[in-house]
Amino acid sequence: MATQHTSPSSYTMGYSDEFLQLLNRRNAENSAAYLLPHLKPGMRLLDLGCGPGTITVGLAAAVSPGEVHGIDMEETQIALAQSASQAGNHTNATFQVGNALSLPFEDDYFDVVHAHAVAMHIPDTPALMAEAMRVLKTGGIFATRDLIAESSFIEPGTDGLREAWTVFTNLIQGNGAHPELGKEIKGVLIDCGFTDIRCSASFDSYGTAEDLEFYYQFILDWFFSEQLIERVTGLGIATREKFDFWRSELDTGQSNPAAFGALAFGECIGRKG
Repeated sequence: MATQHTSPSSYTMGYSDEFLQLLNRRNAENSAAYLLPHLKPGMRLLDLGCGPGTITVGLAAAVSPGEVHGIDMEETQIALAQSASQAGNHTNATFQVGNALSLPFEDDYFDVVHAHAVAMHIPDTPALMAEAMRVLKTGGIFATRDLIAESSFIEPGTDGLREAWTVFTNLIQGNGAHPELGKEIKGVLIDCGFTDIRCSASFDSYGTAEDLEFYYQFILDWFFSEQLIERVTGLGIATREKFDFWRSELDTGQSNPAAFGALAFGECIGRKG
């Protein structure tokens, strides 16, 4: 079960160019497919942690002419989301900087609150659920999709790459995040008072040559960045020699024709009774 923390955390993944590329690959069809059948024209929807708006604009299309609000803690992300909305002529979508734990909306305002890979990064998960519950109408739905770290993989797998993945999950957990929340989320929703809970699981898969090139480059540019290496070695979690070893194993795996990777996610919908 996701634990509660009282101290705030920064967003572990940051907003590097490489991570923004990952966000830009996400849309409503590949990242909110579990939610789309529940959306109807005219609904009022809130997208928590909307990032660059690539998912939000698809949700806006699904509920049009209903209104959609996207919030994110980073002003740069809001600017990107506004650009995406304008480019697609999604006039029913508006974006603003905001805190998911203190939403600038009145009680019982939304039909849907959506959060993609947001709950896992908030130390006090029940506080997020309580705020979502507050702004939802009776019968409204909260939809969340979060990582299942232990079910994610990269193949061919080696002990070294599995060790590197463990370091990654320990890092985000040490920052107050919940890398296994995707499999724990049903219990969290129950504990927070949601009803009629429906859960599923899905993967973001990287199997084509193009996908694998992106996936491996993302790992190199983020996990093997000098900034992260300095942070991890400074905390005594791993040595530079370990990073060199993991890098050699990653390079070997990338050249293997059997290479395949995926990130696993748990997704749940719960209703406000």
